[in-house]
Amino acid sequence: MQNIRNFCIIAHIDHGKSTLADRLLEFTKTITSRDMQAQVLDDMDLEREKGITIKSHAIQMDYELNGTKYTLNLIDTPGHVDFSYEVSRALAACEGALLLVDASQGIQAQTISNLYLALDNDLEIIPVINKIDMDGAMIPEVTDQIVELIGCKPEEILLASGKSGIGIEEILAAVIARIPAPKGDPAAPLQAVIFDSVFNSFRGIIAYFRVFNGTLRKNDKIRFIHTDAEYNADEIGVMKLALTPKQEVSVGNVGYIITGIKTARDVKVGDTITTIANPTTDIVRGFQEVKPMVFAGIFPVETDDFEDLRDCMEKLQLNDASLTYEPETSQALGFGFRCGFLGMLHMEIIQERLEREFNQTVITTVPNVSFFAYKTKDKLKRLTVNNPTEMPDPSSIDRIEEPFIRAQIITLPDYIGNIMSLCLGKRGVLINQNYLTPTRVELIFDLPLTEIVFDFYDRLKSCTRGYASFDYTPLDYRESDICKMDILLNGEPLDALSALIHRSRANDFGRKLCNKLKDLLPKQQFVIAIQAAIGAKIVARETISAMRKDVTAKCYGGDISRKRKLLEKQKEGKKRMRQFGNVEVPQEAFLAVLKLDE
Repeated sequence: MQNIRNFCIIAHIDHGKSTLADRLLEFTKTITSRDMQAQVLDDMDLEREKGITIKSHAIQMDYELNGTKYTLNLIDTPGHVDFSYEVSRALAACEGALLLVDASQGIQAQTISNLYLALDNDLEIIPVINKIDMDGAMIPEVTDQIVELIGCKPEEILLASGKSGIGIEEILAAVIARIPAPKGDPAAPLQAVIFDSVFNSFRGIIAYFRVFNGTLRKNDKIRFIHTDAEYNADEIGVMKLALTPKQEVSVGNVGYIITGIKTARDVKVGDTITTIANPTTDIVRGFQEVKPMVFAGIFPVETDDFEDLRDCMEKLQLNDASLTYEPETSQALGFGFRCGFLGMLHMEIIQERLEREFNQTVITTVPNVSFFAYKTKDKLKRLTVNNPTEMPDPSSIDRIEEPFIRAQIITLPDYIGNIMSLCLGKRGVLINQNYLTPTRVELIFDLPLTEIVFDFYDRLKSCTRGYASFDYTPLDYRESDICKMDILLNGEPLDALSALIHRSRANDFGRKLCNKLKDLLPKQQFVIAIQAAIGAKIVARETISAMRKDVTAKCYGGDISRKRKLLEKQKEGKKRMRQFGNVEVPQEAFLAVLKLDE
């Protein structure tokens, strides 16, 4: 156990975590040069296409230093703020972390956020300045920033380049020297925590765990404490580049277990595994419950596919513990699920994964956040509104509270004006402005979560030319003037496009949405009125004119009354058609709402 080291790599998005992991695997000969490729641990097509890590990936490396063989368990973590739950789970399975900072960009918002997560878990931090061979590398400035942030000595900071392999040997030596060996008693009852799981269609559910006490052996009878389910450990082992079976996984190590479980509900991330023969009385502290930030409905295109979608959601939740969902029904879209996501990128990734991995084409409704409503009769009773359809009658509402976040933006001083106008336009309040260095400024805002759901991150990047980093933490709920806006097609409300929105933005949002729908809805044989309404008040309207069929084409010559008779008949038919006709809403209309500002 003295020769085991468990560590992970944490950094802001795009600071080179996956590239450094590639070099570590190459240097320790865990992977052959024949199998080597960029982002080798990122096994999802989506991760390669977007160039980001979505899932944490664990792998075991063997390394010899001064004649002693060491086992190094590495976890490569995501950098985007939407996947911070993945990072927090990876940190709970480690004793140390490599804090990576890009030499050309310096410390960014997510660097600080991930550092605090690591310090909360009492991890040993090894600071590394990466990409030192780039033309724009500012090594002295970044060294000063790190010293100021974590209070270490400048000589403790390692210099490396993941791309060219500089400093890899020093990093491995520092991991062995500075990160403490795991603690635990190999003779104690088994105590292992599940930190991730994945569904394999041939073998069932594969759970990844970290052993804190005891030893897990093949064919042991085991019990999952949280779900109280008992199984046989059919196969256990460690994660090399492929799963490598072993006879036992001892204390301090990270491994996988296959028990032939087929139902996703039987495995919960954060659950403790113990043996039936010698059970533990202590449950390892699991992970904090995930708090979704953005809610949206996900519906199958065909209502008959609802049960298939349910199975897919269960399997996806296994692999992505930050996804929450519950069944819901919609008048326009039928049966589906109300899902909670950590952000808009997370929502986009889930939708993509459903289509690629499970072949499920889905419709996503307008994303919104959850509000608290208080009624006039019982002012102390709080109703949680996750969905526009759950909104009580406006006449019975005393007040509505919306969630606020504390946003931390780090940027260059040149872009302070642009960021101020963006955040103040989004109903933000400036809390603090702090110069980290003469060329880096930190702005702290309190912002309503509703305002950053749609396009805030994209607009922040464009108004700062990509030189701003953004991170946020949930704050509290504050009273606000929120109203429900309905979209009506010929007087019929379309509940899938309803939105909860601040009254000051409702008119503008309604006009944009009606305009977009006018372009997307196909013409019918009758006039279609598209209206945005707040209660009984119509705030925007667009009209799609009817498709015109020339009924007088067959009349040549003759009396005008004949033509008039045909036109009157057509008019009557259109009137009747408008009463009974249905307007088919294409899927693009639901997706268009997400891209209103483009």
